[in-house]
Amino acid sequence: MKKTKKINPLVMERFHYSTEQLIDKPFNWKQLYRLLDYLKPYSKNLLPASIITVLITTAIRLIIPILIGVHALDKAINTQKNIPYLMWIVGIIAVLYVINYVANIYRIKWSNELGQRVIYDLRKHLFTHVQGLSHRFFDQRSAGSILVRVMNDTNSLQDLFTNGVINVFMDMLMLFGVIIILFTLSPQLTLAVLVILPLMFLISTTLRKTIRRAWQYMRLKQSKLNSHLNESIQGIRVTQSFTQEQENMAFFDGVNTENYEAWRNATKKSAMFRPLVDLTNAVGTAVLLWYGAHLIQAGSLSLGTFVSFAFYIGMFWEPISRLGQLYNQLLMAMASSERIFEYLDERPIVHEKNNAIELEDIAGHIQFDRVEFSYDDKRKALKGVSLEMLPGQTIALVGHTGSGKSTIANLITRFYDPTAGAVKIDGHDLQDVNLKSLRHQISVVLQDTFIFSGTIMENIRFGNPMASDEQVKAAAEAIGANRFIEQLPMGYDTEVEERGNILSVGERQLLSFARALLADPRIIILDEATASIDTETEVQIQRALQTLLKGRTSIIIAHRLSTIRDADKIFVLQQGEIIEEGNHDQLMVHRGEYYRLIEAQFKVMKAI
Repeated sequence: MKKTKKINPLVMERFHYSTEQLIDKPFNWKQLYRLLDYLKPYSKNLLPASIITVLITTAIRLIIPILIGVHALDKAINTQKNIPYLMWIVGIIAVLYVINYVANIYRIKWSNELGQRVIYDLRKHLFTHVQGLSHRFFDQRSAGSILVRVMNDTNSLQDLFTNGVINVFMDMLMLFGVIIILFTLSPQLTLAVLVILPLMFLISTTLRKTIRRAWQYMRLKQSKLNSHLNESIQGIRVTQSFTQEQENMAFFDGVNTENYEAWRNATKKSAMFRPLVDLTNAVGTAVLLWYGAHLIQAGSLSLGTFVSFAFYIGMFWEPISRLGQLYNQLLMAMASSERIFEYLDERPIVHEKNNAIELEDIAGHIQFDRVEFSYDDKRKALKGVSLEMLPGQTIALVGHTGSGKSTIANLITRFYDPTAGAVKIDGHDLQDVNLKSLRHQISVVLQDTFIFSGTIMENIRFGNPMASDEQVKAAAEAIGANRFIEQLPMGYDTEVEERGNILSVGERQLLSFARALLADPRIIILDEATASIDTETEVQIQRALQTLLKGRTSIIIAHRLSTIRDADKIFVLQQGEIIEEGNHDQLMVHRGEYYRLIEAQFKVMKAI
């Protein structure tokens, strides 16, 4: 009998612990107005067109019960027995229904288009804003949770903008018109029927907070579910390698269950609103029949007026019911909008000045002047680092993990700003320069390179979208990537699929080199870029780099010290400080930390 693998109870309980929190705020009217601001671009076309159709359909619906009860029943039948007048009224009603039909078609068409355009604008605004945020924002959030904000949370606002905004205007207009007509027809009967309303509003007010929090909690759980799903798909190879499928399924089942329970709780609480309106409607109808019959017997109300009154009472509860549903929809939208605006209110920690300097053709002279930096405001990643990289030099940064090598690269590209000191390029403090013009001068190649879905040609051209096919091929040939590209089924037009799964690690790295070189930067940063490449490919790349990096400032970060022997200068870092500097030969003679690192790697290679 096969033994069932026991699931670690700590893993099963893992989903109970989350750093996410509910945004516990009262209903924010300013936030609602902020949402409605997205309607402004359409205030001269789709919005007024939709409102006009609403006015037409509402006016027709308010007129028809008067024509049926007062004119058709009371005047044409009961009082005058005037058949021609009755037929004329019937003709008018038929024409009004045709107009109402046409107006409703355009109302639905224009309001849906309005809603879709607003959602398009909102999602575009959110995505554009997120792209401009600093690296720290992405360090603190999973890709799945960001995906939920951009897709799911904006989708949840779709009903509000496609139907909600126009419908609430229509329902409020209908409600206002019906109340005026009801009091005009019979004030006594109106007061009797509507006596139940204060109780309904009292109960609905008590439901408001609990419904809103329930939907907000559901959005939080949905975000957690999507985040875990994204993480699981990206890490499926690791999961299978360590045979952790059961633990992962147990975790997913827990998150999925929480999401389901949160949804069920929210819908259960929201479902209480509609029956409340229906109950009020039933009580109102009973009062109408009882008190209306009494007024007819007393001679203070005609039969036709009573029929019209009954029509209007039905029309009164209809918008009340829809407004109740809209209120639930609004609570859902507020829960999502809070999460969307939480991101939109995020500001990049790297700020660009209004009068920022545009960097054009730089020489590539880099200076660090007593630079300090901390990622968490607690432990310093750099401690008063001062260094200089002359134009055209090849600089190497070496040291143990966490010594500050990648931090220096992050400060040069200005993904972060130093907490003290200054980083300068050609004498310009990077905090004074335009970000786009700075990064246009720099290409970065990472160890974990990212390949986009698309063709080989498109991935290389990402470094310079304006490059011709010949330039793309020239960059690939210069780096030696053309050898494997030309062996692919469709060459440069081969689809590489998501994250370049059809390519080996070394091939993906070669593509990233070609992409960086096509950008023709003045500064190139190689952050462990050759760590995943075999020795033969590495030799090929080193030969290409000797020519391609000539005249450019290049920073090479590497644990594999054989790749930096020819560097003009090597900086050895330890715990955020530079402890040695010089070229390979000078540092070997010095017999310090660099010498020990080389010796340790030599022993490892010899043992292999």
